Amino acid sequence: MRMYKCIIIDDEPHAIEGLKGYINAMPELSLLKSYVDPLIALKEINSNEPIDIIFLDVDMPKINGIELSKEIRSKTNKLVFTTAHTKYAYEAFEANADAYLLKPYSLGKFIITINKLFPAQEKGSQNFAEKSIKENFFFVKSREDDLKILKIKYEDIIAVESKQNYIMIYTTTKKVLTYMSLTEIAKILHEMPNFMQLHRSFVINQDQIETIDGNLVKMTNGIRLTVGENYRKEFNVFVANRLIKAGKQP
Repeated sequence: MRMYKCIIIDDEPHAIEGLKGYINAMPELSLLKSYVDPLIALKEINSNEPIDIIFLDVDMPKINGIELSKEIRSKTNKLVFTTAHTKYAYEAFEANADAYLLKPYSLGKFIITINKLFPAQEKGSQNFAEKSIKENFFFVKSREDDLKILKIKYEDIIAVESKQNYIMIYTTTKKVLTYMSLTEIAKILHEMPNFMQLHRSFVINQDQIETIDGNLVKMTNGIRLTVGENYRKEFNVFVANRLIKAGKQP
């Protein structure tokens, strides 16, 4: 598997740490270096050393990302702007950027973006799932906790609920609201054992089901869900396969 070398330029240390976690989640990505000072980055980035991706923030002191991109664009194969402002989208296009990640972006959005940049590496997202099974956890940014990065164990997830552009992750100890679509997280969870979609707005952990009453499911944290019509056949098969029935007595 080919490794793609990355550089991060962002004046916010917490943004760098979050992006490092995303890069580490994809086995085909390798971080060469990160910079909080764009001028040092400009001085040190050497065109003789091959760089596959530069992740570049826009709002930075001394020199902004748009200005910096004009000097370093020729030194990287792919240029990805990371910013919290949509107003820079046109300027990013003019700077020949290959992608534009709007903060706060989710791990799912990051994986999709990388797969679009390197289509032949779509299999890499599957490697992410395999790696995640071994590690048994992932990181997300909590919208309700100043975008603090939180660790989520798969086994602790009770359910995931769609909240328009966000999802609410219910675990055995907390609730976490993060920027990601249910479709994005479902692609990852469906690679894991014991997760299934119960409703267009919910993915659940089968191990966390407490009771079933017809189409009404109660989870261990008290959440009650109605199985969506489009998901009932699959759910009924799941229940039937696990229902222990008394045999005939001799």
